[in-house]
Amino acid sequence: MNAPHALRTPLHGIRVVEFEGIGPGPLAARMLADMGAEVVALTRAEQAAAAQRLGGAAENPLRRGKTVEVIDLKSPDGKVRALDQIAQADVLIEGYRPGVMERLGFGPAECAARNPRLVYGRMTGWGQDGPLAQSAGHDLNYVALTGLLSLSARKGQAPIVPPTVLGDAAGALGLAFGVACALVDARATGRGRVVDAAIVDIVAMLGTLVHWIRANGQIDGAQPSPFHDSPFYDVYACADGGFISLAAVEPTFHALLLSKLGLTDVDPADQYDTATWPALKQRIAALIRSLPQAHWSELLEGSDACFAPVLSLAEAVRHPHNTARGIYQSTPSGAIEAATAPRFQALNATTQETRK
Repeated sequence: MNAPHALRTPLHGIRVVEFEGIGPGPLAARMLADMGAEVVALTRAEQAAAAQRLGGAAENPLRRGKTVEVIDLKSPDGKVRALDQIAQADVLIEGYRPGVMERLGFGPAECAARNPRLVYGRMTGWGQDGPLAQSAGHDLNYVALTGLLSLSARKGQAPIVPPTVLGDAAGALGLAFGVACALVDARATGRGRVVDAAIVDIVAMLGTLVHWIRANGQIDGAQPSPFHDSPFYDVYACADGGFISLAAVEPTFHALLLSKLGLTDVDPADQYDTATWPALKQRIAALIRSLPQAHWSELLEGSDACFAPVLSLAEAVRHPHNTARGIYQSTPSGAIEAATAPRFQALNATTQETRK
């Protein structure tokens, strides 16, 4: 049997020019690079202050797969060079405050004059318009304004500060999705368009599942919530200081969890009887706290009890499932890098494997 041909990357042949900013814009451009696009990042000679402080001198993983070109956008030569790049590109990505690209002479109108099929991606926190459009902000602020940050709080406590994945990375993914959609249309019509990717918009949209659950009174209300108050959806402390997560929402999985925990006197049919939740939660918490994390992993991992240990980043790199899928790798310097996602297979190869 002949070896299968290497699968062509989905964005092979797409050219992207990125006006490098910080955080979500560069991440969106790297996502496109991971999918096979040719990305040229136009950057300043000196790294932005926030990037210097947060990333230090380590190699910038947001530049993976890109060609980096130092350029002075305010100089005549730099402007000519940038416009030449734009004329040859399929996509432009920028992450400045609204109006900055226009003042530099690279706004949508100027770029369309050079390249009418250009997809012009704009990454901001608040969006291109609205009362807050010109205000500074960061990930935490945008998530707070969507209402979703409030859902991380237990009753009477302050909301937790979530990892920047929730705002910045979600915004990057939203921009990459918007660019990919606009590329399909630009290829069909020969006309580009502006993609206004605001983190506040994208995070709010990603909250659709929560909005649906809220409409049924299961979260963000006065009554107990399965996601905040139930014994079957929570994080529990172990004897060795580690933690585990349980998320057995479905009745079948909940019944299995009770069985594996040895709670045979608890009726699985009472899963959503909220009056039973406080006592059962205390009982499960005491049980989990009596033994180390490794014990619970051995007992529950790989079953339908909806379990996972809470891992540090370093532990996640070494976990057998993540190792088997090649999700992470450690660089010689000790930095952690995640593999490209999502993954692709040829449709005919998948069909052949299914038939075996």
